[in-house]
Amino acid sequence: MKTEDCNASDNEEDSDDETGTSAIAQFQSEDGTNVGPQLEIPMSSNVRQMEELVNELLQNGKNRVPYSLFIGETEVTTSLKSTVEELTALTITFQPLAAFRVRPVTRCSDTLQGHSEAILHVSFSPDGKRLASGGGDATVRFWDTNTCMPKHTGRGHKNHVLCTAWSPDGTRFASADRNGEIRLWDPLTGKQIGQPMKGHKQWVNSLTWEPMHRNATCERFASSSKDGSIKVWNARTGRSIASLSGHTDSVECIKWGGEGLLYSASRDRTIKVWAMEGEHVGKLVRTLTGHGHRINTLALNVDYVCRSGPFGHNSKSFASREEMQQATLKRYQEVRKGQPERLVSGSDDFTLFFWEPSESKKPLARLTGHQQPVNHLSFSPDGRYFASASFDKKVKIWNGQTGKFIATLTGHVGAVYQVCWSSDARLIVTASKDSTVKVWELSEPKNAKTTLSGHADEVYALDWSPNGDMVASGSKDRTIKMYH
Repeated sequence: MKTEDCNASDNEEDSDDETGTSAIAQFQSEDGTNVGPQLEIPMSSNVRQMEELVNELLQNGKNRVPYSLFIGETEVTTSLKSTVEELTALTITFQPLAAFRVRPVTRCSDTLQGHSEAILHVSFSPDGKRLASGGGDATVRFWDTNTCMPKHTGRGHKNHVLCTAWSPDGTRFASADRNGEIRLWDPLTGKQIGQPMKGHKQWVNSLTWEPMHRNATCERFASSSKDGSIKVWNARTGRSIASLSGHTDSVECIKWGGEGLLYSASRDRTIKVWAMEGEHVGKLVRTLTGHGHRINTLALNVDYVCRSGPFGHNSKSFASREEMQQATLKRYQEVRKGQPERLVSGSDDFTLFFWEPSESKKPLARLTGHQQPVNHLSFSPDGRYFASASFDKKVKIWNGQTGKFIATLTGHVGAVYQVCWSSDARLIVTASKDSTVKVWELSEPKNAKTTLSGHADEVYALDWSPNGDMVASGSKDRTIKMYH
């Protein structure tokens, strides 16, 4: 498969020339099926008007569905005339969007205090009812998201808590520290589960759980370390069940995908793909190469559903684990759409690589445009877009199907540390060294919709609740801010 070079320039100019008053258009679903006859539509037609037309063509009646619209690989964000440079017969592809809509957060509603050192991680539970945090004071803290009050403090780590991860069913919370120890916690009580898990010789960089649609018990998770190793653990017994060796330097990030594979990124400039099921647990499947410097971060197009399990926007209750597993599988398949999982990697070489790692060791595309190391990546919940955050103070948005550049978010005056998406995939929130959190709208990316000030120092940690109601940020100033 040929590698495509995708360049993201920050100097695009929109053409406002109107070359005609109407155009002949054929609407088409994302699988290539023509919907309705060719129509003559005004060049002044905006997204809302064309969305209404698609609903009429599909005879959706009162069950209106929101859609995103594309001409080729270019999304129509305003009107036809601002998207099309010359008058030709158009094929307009429509893709359904989330039926619910998340409201942008606009203000800081609460400040959570308790940590005595910098906060390095904040994350909402899969059902959104709890928030967990960890940081430099060697504690893990659990908070009630309804009252924004502390619930429990987990003590036991002897050094900085560097990474954390919820199990997809929300019944366990894993944390790992600078000493290389991993601890499991019961989020309902704040009590440690079992003994510390030891085995890594240096600090732990990353934690990831097996997706629930692969195993309803949610008992397996993996850890990666500066010592170059990856370990797979049984959460019920507290024992290591496999050790994956092959990297020659620190393993910075791991992702447990939904196809029975685990992906690892290292300072040795490689990504390795490992089998995680049956007799082949820990077997190396392939090695992906191409980056010219250390790889800092990975993102999968199915990350959101693998992390949140059966819990969607409405956080419904389930009668059994089997029901939870089926709900997870359905959500996973909706994002996959029958296609292989897609992976994106970000590096100190300023580039991103776009992969189908279960299919090939060759990248689909090499993505350029950042002027400093890429330190964080995040796919939208529906897998249609991904965002890259860089020390160059910018965030770039890319097409999650093709890797094509879409937009640059400019506004931060310091390195951007974290980026995450609202559950409806329409909004983005970013955290920066400049002490601010910014909210962006995908349809209007030129300027931040809101700048949320309040932190007195760098903002290291960020998460958006699954129901979309709130954003949490954690800072070097030792506080967590909650935004509504």
